[in-house]
Amino acid sequence: MIIFVKNISLEGPETLGIFFQKKGYQVKEIDLDAGGRLPRDLKDVGALVVLGGPMSVYEEDKYPYLKEEDALIKRAVAQGVPYLGICLGAQLLAKACGATVGKSPQKEVGFFPIRLTPEGQKDPLFRGLEREPEIFQWHEDMFEVPSGARLLAASPACPHQAIRVGPRAYGLQFHVEITGQTVRDWSEGYFGTDAAASAKQQAMLEDYQKKKDQFHRVADKIYINFLKIIRDRSQSHPVTKSQVTW
Repeated sequence: MIIFVKNISLEGPETLGIFFQKKGYQVKEIDLDAGGRLPRDLKDVGALVVLGGPMSVYEEDKYPYLKEEDALIKRAVAQGVPYLGICLGAQLLAKACGATVGKSPQKEVGFFPIRLTPEGQKDPLFRGLEREPEIFQWHEDMFEVPSGARLLAASPACPHQAIRVGPRAYGLQFHVEITGQTVRDWSEGYFGTDAAASAKQQAMLEDYQKKKDQFHRVADKIYINFLKIIRDRSQSHPVTKSQVTW
């Protein structure tokens, strides 16, 4: 089973969820914004994916489920469960591992290049990628690198773009899962629908159309690499659906 944790109903797994469904995996979405419950036990979960959201990792009084996520992420890292955190999910990973999260040097919304570090170029998650792919971004915060973690990607606008903690817990400050419909939905949800917002949305959609083929090739490579990480781990830790507890 692949578990996708949604911090806000608007931000779902999109192409990443479709990828795992096509590969024959059972996929479960947990929408914390709608009262969804996190599992008590990750022992028999194939991978945990925590998605994005507009909140800060420190807004636990306003979003109490962030405390539960923090505990779950700590268990995932300790147990070696494959973990992929996207945007807020990456920031939550860093916080769970003792690092701080603050404002990025620049807010990024749209397509921006990242650069793989020497560690990133060798890492299994980024195998087969060019050194400087252009990736979709939507964030204003940035995580610091936890002690002992590896910085895998960086950029001038946001020096900490991707990390690995332990053997198979990853945090990506950028988004790989989006589609054109995602751009529409997020633009309306976060920008509004006035004339200025509509113009900004249209510009982003036109940019997506120009770059979507290359972007989805990069995303697919990351998905395939993460799947291999999951399968390599499952060979020594067989997953049985019946033992997942909630």
